[in-house]
Amino acid sequence: MIILANVVVGAIAFLHVYILVLEMFLWDKPVGLRAFGQTQEAATASRVLAANQGLYNGFLAAGLFWGLWLGPDGTAIKVFFLGCVLIAGLFGAATASRKILFVQAVPALVGLVMVLAA
Repeated sequence: MIILANVVVGAIAFLHVYILVLEMFLWDKPVGLRAFGQTQEAATASRVLAANQGLYNGFLAAGLFWGLWLGPDGTAIKVFFLGCVLIAGLFGAATASRKILFVQAVPALVGLVMVLAA
């Protein structure tokens, strides 16, 4: 069970690295525009804010990777950062896009339950 939980945590961490790349480097490029349903004008105007948001997603990924690197001693770290991802996903779903609930919050909840059960 612990191996599967760690695979889920790793997948969530890599997802947040991908979000970092989208928000920091591809926000106003065609792939970023499609991913976030933005117009070129809106993306250009919000580029700096998106980069800041991407950096925060990178911190979430780093925390999850740190928890994995610590092995059995990293359970509390994984729980903390999965909780942060869950809260961010719930807030994003409530304020920005309902899609965030399924992309970010649900996987974080599944990971959290798996880590706590392992």
